[in-house]
Amino acid sequence: MGIGQQASHTTRRSESYCFALVGWVLTLLFTLRIAGQALQSWSPQAFLPSADNFQGSALPYGLLLTVQLLILVVMVRTNVRIRSGVLVPRRRLGAWLASAGTLYMAIALGRIAVGLLVPDAHVWFRTWIPAFFHVVLAGYVLMAACYHLYGPPSGRSE
Repeated sequence: MGIGQQASHTTRRSESYCFALVGWVLTLLFTLRIAGQALQSWSPQAFLPSADNFQGSALPYGLLLTVQLLILVVMVRTNVRIRSGVLVPRRRLGAWLASAGTLYMAIALGRIAVGLLVPDAHVWFRTWIPAFFHVVLAGYVLMAACYHLYGPPSGRSE
């Protein structure tokens, strides 16, 4: 491996590390939300908000937990693939994720804004824990979009 190739390889590894680090931080935050809600649902603790404060929808908790765990699996798998360099950046996927993530973030931030600005807003707008974690998930989608759009170059592009 020549000096140029080695520098390029090192740059790709450090870029992958940065994307993976952001991914892991967002994954940890989401994991804490899942754990907090599970703890409050099964063995309530005084130091945490009530289980109702974690619930932002009418979904039964069992279904919500299943969906959250599936999201968590996707996040962990993506983080591992980014860090190991196995996830090949795909520009078309990145563009789609950027659009979806931007819309998701706008809705999540809009929900929070309505909850803050409209005193009589529906309770859905005022459930802060789920609202914050939708921002976390939207941030994760945007991180994945950036990886696919600007991440380490690969031998293949779409």
